[in-house]
Amino acid sequence: MSEAVLSIDVELFDQTPAYRSAEGTTDRENVGLGGLDFLRETLGARDATATCFVVSSLADRCPDAIRALADSGFEIGSHTHQHRLLSTLDAEERREELDRSRRVLEELTDRSVSGFRAPAFDITDDHFDLLGSTGYGYDSSIVASRRIPGWYGGEYDLQRPAPATAVDPDAPADFAELPASVMPGLRLPLTGTWLRFFGPRYTALGMRLLARRDITPVLYVHPWELADLPDVEGVPSRVYWHTGEWMREAVEYLLDRPFEWTTAESVVERCVPRAAGGAR
Repeated sequence: MSEAVLSIDVELFDQTPAYRSAEGTTDRENVGLGGLDFLRETLGARDATATCFVVSSLADRCPDAIRALADSGFEIGSHTHQHRLLSTLDAEERREELDRSRRVLEELTDRSVSGFRAPAFDITDDHFDLLGSTGYGYDSSIVASRRIPGWYGGEYDLQRPAPATAVDPDAPADFAELPASVMPGLRLPLTGTWLRFFGPRYTALGMRLLARRDITPVLYVHPWELADLPDVEGVPSRVYWHTGEWMREAVEYLLDRPFEWTTAESVVERCVPRAAGGAR
């Protein structure tokens, strides 16, 4: 049976750029936290696992929820400390975001943190050097998507796990990159917003096509997408499209496809030898 990775970008609704830039607010706290309970229970019922790229400031707000992810056997990776776009920060601020996040998560979960994913897949020229020098072993911030106006894409071609030097020749030699998956040919992302736009059968088809090419599908979702979101003035309508119950059913549909659901780190260790151990 082919392997697949479900990666969870663990951020709550109020930590998304769409909410932070909106005119309105909500008085509901921790919107999306229930999505983590759903994912733990749904994956556990299928004897499956996942990788959680966690915004580490949640260690203060919701420590028990983050510990529960680790205690369920999920891999814990970093999604920065405050979920700020890395390109908006100076080099020292970026280093602090990376270093602090890893240290906070390791202290909270008592587990090693090797993987990293940048918010909105937004990286800078010093990305791999900073990750290597702050103790990470692999990155998952590359998407080989076609250019999407007002979004991301058009910058990378890498679709398989590889040494990070395949992205940046100056990256540390023992560092790895695990790209998030795109639909072969079409080259649009398979999950996140694109799962909600195009439906689970689109994503399942992409997974099958990738598996035929011996590429492990790497999907991603956010816990807030699984929640019934509050109506907030200024949050774009696309953020609300097919969230809540629809998205929960879509995730269950994907998890029931004939794949073995594993962690990002295990795929890196298998496909890019010596990389996932990091630069510790």
